[in-house]
Amino acid sequence: MLSSDEVVHRIYDDPDVGAAVRERFGGGAVGADGRVDRAALSALAFGQPDGVAFLEGLIHPRVGDAREAWAAEQRRLVPPPPLLVCEVPLLFEVGMQDAFDAVLVVSAPVEVRRARVEARGQDFSARSARQISEDEKIRRADRYLVNDGSVADLEEWVAKRFAEYTS
Repeated sequence: MLSSDEVVHRIYDDPDVGAAVRERFGGGAVGADGRVDRAALSALAFGQPDGVAFLEGLIHPRVGDAREAWAAEQRRLVPPPPLLVCEVPLLFEVGMQDAFDAVLVVSAPVEVRRARVEARGQDFSARSARQISEDEKIRRADRYLVNDGSVADLEEWVAKRFAEYTS
């Protein structure tokens, strides 16, 4: 599975990306170790009218390139994996849904999503205002799960989807 969060972390470690972030948002976007401080950067980006758009233009093409490289690498394996899975949190917002054979949405109740975002020190309201609603994501998905049960329930759903898409 390709996790967008892992990819974005690697992209922010790229010296060219770090330099662009420092130039646009200043030293407050960089930690004492010289690396991009994503929490500080988030506050700065959401605090400026075109800050998020700048980051999207900087980061999203690189994420797409990384996804394509990873998929090509996986397809060259012998044997290739039976299924490639990419986690794309802003899939619909960036119009990438057609790049995939299927779209599965795992959602959670709003209180859970709010707590997760705020635990990362981020503004839930500002972030969710830039996203389509959970109901719309679910409507557009090929399959969805409202993840309000146990870990075992989630694992069972994932196993069923794996069997469905690999058969």
